[in-house]
Parts: sequence; C-alpha cells; structure tokens
Amino acid sequence: MKILTSDTHDLAVIFRLYGLATEYQKRIFPDNTWPEFKKSLIETEISEERQFKLVIEEQIACVWAIAFDDPYIWEERNRDPSLYIHRIATHPDFRGLGFVSKIVDWAKEYASSHGKNFIRMDTCGNNQKLIGYYTKSGFDFLGMVRLKHTDALPAHYQDMDVCLFEIGL
Repeated sequence: MKILTSDTHDLAVIFRLYGLATEYQKRIFPDNTWPEFKKSLIETEISEERQFKLVIEEQIACVWAIAFDDPYIWEERNRDPSLYIHRIATHPDFRGLGFVSKIVDWAKEYASSHGKNFIRMDTCGNNQKLIGYYTKSGFDFLGMVRLKHTDALPAHYQDMDVCLFEIGL
C-alpha cells in the first residue's frame, strides 16, 4: 500500500471513484449525495499537490483531497492551523479495509510536517453509521451545525446540517 499525490493521468479514475461513491451514497444515504464535481477543481487540487491516492498493487483503491483553509464550513475555527480532508472515495472492491484510519495516520504526519494543529473533516446530514465510523477512526465528533454561507460550496451543502470532526495534534 502506497499513498501518493495524484497526477493528471489519474483524472479518469478519480472521476470514476467519485461516480461510484455517489451511486453508493444514493443507496445508503439518499438524503445527501455528491454533485458532479468540476474537472477544473480536481485539476487545481492536482496541480497544487492536494489530491491524493492510496494505491494497492498498482490499482488506485481510494482518493481524497486536502485543503489548508475551509472558512465556509469551519467559520471562526478556520483561524486554527488545520489540515482539512475532503471527498474520500473508495473503490467498491476495497471497501471495508479501514482506509479512513490509514488516511488519519498519514494525515497526522502530513499535518505535523506542515505546522498544523488539527486534522478536520466534515460530512453532510445525520448519518449515524458514518459518524460512528469516523469516530472509530480517531476523530472527535464536534456536533452538527447549519452552515451560514453556502453559496461558494458545492450543491450537497445547501440546506443540510453538517457534522464536524476533528483530531487535535
């Protein structure tokens, strides 16, 4: 298993995994599913080395993105030096292997090496199974909030409560 930055050659796989994740969301938690993400967003993350992949035997098993700033979701807490994890998508053949815990281990080292004090993540809706999974993976559940400024966020954040998760380093 290797964790690497994604490159433009990975775009088709990244979008395939996002599509598979959205189909899974529709079956498991249909109240909130990902929209189709713009290619330019993913290309920017790749060029800024903020899009990552977990590779097993030369196959991309999981992808995610990071940010160092997330003011629309984290509001006042955004002032804290933090690493924000977004859009974890796992290939169906690799589900159930605890990738979030592996991403957390990686993120702890990555965040520390970049002078961050927190690892943060959010998810939309009151999905108790996902809340349990993220807390089991090491995150503290900070509660649910209604976002105030969603115009700049993807569609799945509109009119939804958002669960906030954090790991202090």
